[in-house]
Amino acid sequence: MKVILLEDVKSVGKKGQVVNASEGYAKNFLFPKKLAVEANNVNMNELNLKNKAEERKKAQELEDAKALAEKLEKIVVKIPVKTGEGGKLFGSVTNKEIAQAIEKNEGLKVDKKKIVLNDQIKMTGKKTVQVKLHPKVTAALTVEIVEG
Repeated sequence: MKVILLEDVKSVGKKGQVVNASEGYAKNFLFPKKLAVEANNVNMNELNLKNKAEERKKAQELEDAKALAEKLEKIVVKIPVKTGEGGKLFGSVTNKEIAQAIEKNEGLKVDKKKIVLNDQIKMTGKKTVQVKLHPKVTAALTVEIVEG
């Protein structure tokens, strides 16, 4: 019997897959626990519509990420910090501070978890920071640390 899985089922398949299950297993376990529905024409059509909507949503997210990456690569974010002798910082600049500076100065909202710092920023000057906006989109953001 062909069924459409509504949830991930161990050793059977993932959510949204159409799988063959024995009739007894489907009627006595999958259907009562609402883990699957029968793969008839109505349910198959509904699955196809959900898949198409999901594809459109993912495509839109990718386009939004590309547009944000373009904007981020054009700007220079200035972060004023307290410094000691020789331009050394007291502490370091974190990805949270960078995200707050982007939102305050440019009005763009970037999640702090998406800002990748390879090493700590402990000196004044310009640094290039990677911002991973989408699995396929990474932007190079210029951050300028100034005495303030």
